[in-house]
Amino acid sequence: MKEKIRSAARSLGAMLNKGATPYILSVSLLVVGTILVYLSPRSIPAFLLFATASSLSYFLDMKKPVKLGMAVLIAVVIIPILGARNIFYLEVIFQIAVFAALALGLNIVVGFSGLLNFGYMAFYAVGAYLWGFFGSQQPYLLHEIPGTAPPGTPFFLAPDWFYLFIFLGIIAAAIIGLLLGLPVLRVRGDYLAVITLGSGEVIRQLANNLDKPLNFTNGPQGITPIQRPTLSPELLAFFNRIFEPLVGHEVTVNQFYNILFYLVALLVVVVVIIVTYRLDDSKIGRAWAAIREDELAAQSMGIPATKLKLGAFAVGASFAGAMGVIFAASRTFVSPESFNFLQSVGVLTMVILGGIGSIPGVIIGAAVVIVLNLQVLQSFSLFLARLRQSEAVIPIINFHWKDLSNQLDPSKYQRLVFGVILILMMIYRPSGILPASRRKREFKKGGGATDKPVVGGDQGEADRD
Repeated sequence: MKEKIRSAARSLGAMLNKGATPYILSVSLLVVGTILVYLSPRSIPAFLLFATASSLSYFLDMKKPVKLGMAVLIAVVIIPILGARNIFYLEVIFQIAVFAALALGLNIVVGFSGLLNFGYMAFYAVGAYLWGFFGSQQPYLLHEIPGTAPPGTPFFLAPDWFYLFIFLGIIAAAIIGLLLGLPVLRVRGDYLAVITLGSGEVIRQLANNLDKPLNFTNGPQGITPIQRPTLSPELLAFFNRIFEPLVGHEVTVNQFYNILFYLVALLVVVVVIIVTYRLDDSKIGRAWAAIREDELAAQSMGIPATKLKLGAFAVGASFAGAMGVIFAASRTFVSPESFNFLQSVGVLTMVILGGIGSIPGVIIGAAVVIVLNLQVLQSFSLFLARLRQSEAVIPIINFHWKDLSNQLDPSKYQRLVFGVILILMMIYRPSGILPASRRKREFKKGGGATDKPVVGGDQGEADRD
């Protein structure tokens, strides 16, 4: 049965990639998806069609300049226009960009070098609190009671320091990554996971408790307000002059800030993807792969495993630090609860779901998780809420929708849904949605899920045992 499905998929792929078919299909679906989202901004099927059409050009056999042109058109023109019409769409895509960068950073640690990390959100917190502290009034409130600020307290830095702090967030998170990576050098496997989990909790608890004796983090209440970069009125007027007829209304300052942060996050993601591809196709990337497969054998071949593992932690952490700065500025608020253990597990879920070690797979995994969280499950919950407010009845069993318990809302079962998805993935497609070519060969050679490589860089050790 599986062979028949694979054969049919290969035949369909060959048919879609003949001649001008991929160009016609990709453009047609993109036009249809864009029109449907434009006319029905709250339609989930329309959004999913648009998302599918946007990603289809990557998989079809098209010339690279055409793919690049379509990507720029979608990312820089179409998405801001659709997002200005329905800001929720822009929020979803902004979250995809943020978590794609986080997942790519974790993929370097887990997928490239085989170091299981359960405390990755600690580096995200470093970037967020870095700008949260210096981009707010907090340096003047070190001796104040948490949650209070004297009237007229100025901000410590000008808003446009935000752009410099993106780079400072990279540096600060990389340094913390090196420091937290030092204990990792002594352990492997499950012990490594425990140490990284503990390190992540240490950072979160520091943010939670550094409100005394000096009030650095404002404790559980978090830091607010945090400054956004200044927005030129001329730039907003220029945008409205060009796109207001397409958007259908004048874009406000707050709406344009959402577009600005989306574009900044998109730029960071593009840089992260380029850096990740360059690392993967370099001596460092091949050395990481050797350490992941058998660290002892890699060391015997002269690979400096200690330095490279520290480098993996530093590089992966730096991506999270940059996104932490953007997150703090976009939300104008940070608190310890945004960086808990479940958030780290969520990013790891994106990596596993998309395909460990696969750069496009990890991005797809982040998109799937965010769309399920923010779009599908939330919209289904709103749909059930509307049914509860109506007098609708299920005919056969004569059940009134208003009697349906709130505890059955799908949005409350996000972890359950992802748990079931991960179980099914491990059984039927352990390599992920879009596995890396190297990992695909490993699974093909090993015979499937029962012989999958050991995560954590202990494959050689497991073989010897």
